Formats: sequence, C-alpha cells, structure tokens
Amino acid sequence: MGVSDASRLDGWEGQLDRVLRVVPYVSLGVSILLTWLTSPFWPVESLPRTTVLAAAVGLWMFWMVTLHPRWQQRRVLMGLYFAVLAILSFLLVLHSPLFGFFSFTGYLHAAYALVGRWRYVGVVATATSTALSQSGGLQTLQAGTAGVAIFGVVLFFNITLSTAMMSLSWVADAQAARRKREITALAEANEKLESAVAENAGLHAKLIAQAREAGAFDERQRMAREIHDTLAQGLTGIVTQLEAAEQAAERPEQWRRHVRTAARLARDSLAEARRSVHALTPQPLEAARLPEALGDVVARWSTDSGVAATLVTTGVAQPLLPEIEVALLRTAQEALANVAKHAAASRVGLTLSYMEDLVTLDVRDDGAGFDPAGARPERADGGFGLAGMRERVRRVAGTLEVESEPGAGTAISACVPAILAGAAA
Repeated sequence: MGVSDASRLDGWEGQLDRVLRVVPYVSLGVSILLTWLTSPFWPVESLPRTTVLAAAVGLWMFWMVTLHPRWQQRRVLMGLYFAVLAILSFLLVLHSPLFGFFSFTGYLHAAYALVGRWRYVGVVATATSTALSQSGGLQTLQAGTAGVAIFGVVLFFNITLSTAMMSLSWVADAQAARRKREITALAEANEKLESAVAENAGLHAKLIAQAREAGAFDERQRMAREIHDTLAQGLTGIVTQLEAAEQAAERPEQWRRHVRTAARLARDSLAEARRSVHALTPQPLEAARLPEALGDVVARWSTDSGVAATLVTTGVAQPLLPEIEVALLRTAQEALANVAKHAAASRVGLTLSYMEDLVTLDVRDDGAGFDPAGARPERADGGFGLAGMRERVRRVAGTLEVESEPGAGTAISACVPAILAGAAA
C-alpha cells in the first residue's frame, strides 16, 4: 500500500498505511483460528458459513485497500467501503464474539477511510461491534433485561472512550500542524539570514531537522505513555468490573456496586485523558503531596481489584520536582496494573523512602512471578510494561530494577534523585 499524501508522514495518519498492511489480516486470522479451536466449547452459528464470511471480509479489505491504495482519495467510495466492512464485522461478532479481535481494527479503518465528523460515525459503528463482543455476543442480548443492560453499559463506555481517543488524536494532529507551520516560518527566516551567514547554512538546516524530529518524537512518546497510563489502565479496570457485574446479575446490590465502580473508573480515565492532552499534572498530585496521592491510588486499586495493598513511607517527605513525582506516581500505577493483570497475588506492599539525595519506590507482590532474563514479548494490549517504566524513570535520571522468579513474586524498585521543588528555579 502506498502513501497517498507525503505530508501525512509528519503526523500519526502517515503510519496507517503500514499498519493496515498487516494488523487487520493478522487479527482476522487469529479470530478465525480461535473460533475453530473453541467451537467444541463455545456455540458458534454455522462454523463453515462464519469462515466463508470471514474470508469475504479479508478479500474486501485486500481489494479495496491493499490492491488499490489510491482509492483512499475517493471519499464516497471509501465511505461505502467502511459501511460494508462495519456490517460484515457486526455479522461476524454475531456468529462468534471472538471476532472482537478483528472488529477492534475498525478504528484504524475509520481513521483511514473517513474524514471530518464522519470518523465519529465510524467510531460509533466500531464501538457497537466491539461492545457486543466484550459483553458476550448474541447470547448476552438473548439473556433478558440484565443482558441488554450489560450491553448498554459496555456500549456507552466504548463510545465515550473511543470518541475521547479520536478527539485526542485530532488535538495532537492540530498541535503537530501548528508546530509544522511555526517551523516553516522559522525556516523562511533562516533562508533570509543565509545570505549573510552562508557558512552556517548547513548547520542551521541540520539543527532545524533534528529539533523537529526530536520534538515530534518526544510528543508522540509523551502522548503514548499518558494514554497508556489513563485509557488503557482505565479500560482494563472497567472490563474487570463489568465482568464481575455480569456474574452478579442475580444479586442487585453487587451488580449496582460493580457498575458504579466501572462508571467511576470511566469518569476518572476520561478526566486524566483530557489532562494528558494539555500536559497537566495528574489529578492525584494536584491537591496532595506524593505520599498522600500514592496512598489514594493504592486504596482505590485495592478496592477495585480485591487484593490487599499497603503503602509505607519512610524518611521525611519533601515536595519534589513535579516531573519526578509524576514519574514515581505513574510507575506505581503501572506496577499495580501489572499485578492485577498478571500476578494473581494476594498481597502487595509499596514502600516510599525519602533519603538525603535519593527517593526510592519499592513495589512487592507475592504473585506468580516470572523470569526477568527471559524474552518479554510485546504486550498484546499495546501497553509499555517494564520497558515503559524504565524509560519514564530514566527520563528523570533514575533507575529501575526488577527482581522476580516463577512462583516467588516480583519486586520492582525505582530510584530517582531527590531534587526538591523550586530547585531548578
């Protein structure tokens, strides 16, 4: 697939053609494979017919996108392409909820094929198929009022959060365009200066290119980390609470408690996502010092996950540079998210230690553990994991150590310099 517009290489849309070469086909193949493997245990409507429908979806994408990349400029044709794809995806999910792995790629196709506010229509269509998959498929809708209510709640959260992510992408794109215009204006001023300082022309051009690349890369990295720390972790908590609500459908009090918790997580995630766009301080640190903010995060996580968690603070707590406090807070959140998803732990302990020149954060659990020396595949949920924590701590001149072994739990230790707030000034 070729790039339809060279200028898109400067923004996130420039990567879509590369992603669409592989991701939709891989996710479609995985969905077909899982459907066949689980068919003895999961009722699938007409497995051969489902396979033929999936093959038709693959051929539709291959013909309309892979073989004819220049058709992307034909907006009416692309609207028809997405409409047919959305209908086929919904039919696949009706046959088997496992095709939710594929239907999620509809967000990529919406960004690729649609323009303007039509992208929101594409987001809603994709969120509908995704929500049906997450809530258990057609059987959930046939389960009565409780099933329809669960589908409605999941659909609401999917539409809200996916719309927020689309808005985030638009804001980031607008900021990148503004920076590009500013850089263009600066380049024009430099061209006038080159006549007087011709010997520095090459150096100026190189510095401008490096500054542009570094700025774009840093902004993409920041947005990726912040979205992961807000939306990804929030969605994980929401799905967990809604699954618990589904299991408690016959117990109204527990069902309402899980739905209220899911709603609170959605509101918190949406608020943090909006703050991330403008690079604001995370909400827990806005009106509280780091120990209190960590204590609130640990208490909420323990309530939502059902795992006992404690925080101990040693030394004299002092206000640190905002960048350092944000790094420690995000590291704790990511570590707790990993425990909830992978560790199967019964207890978690956090220790925040203030020393003369250093501040350390230790997170220990008694869960399943793993081999740190083994290969760590890229996470399927798009998260950054240990690599992301190391990068975040490294950016404030700190270090991150991990100790673990299978069956013996995991210990993560972040060590950062104790630079007091106001020291930079």
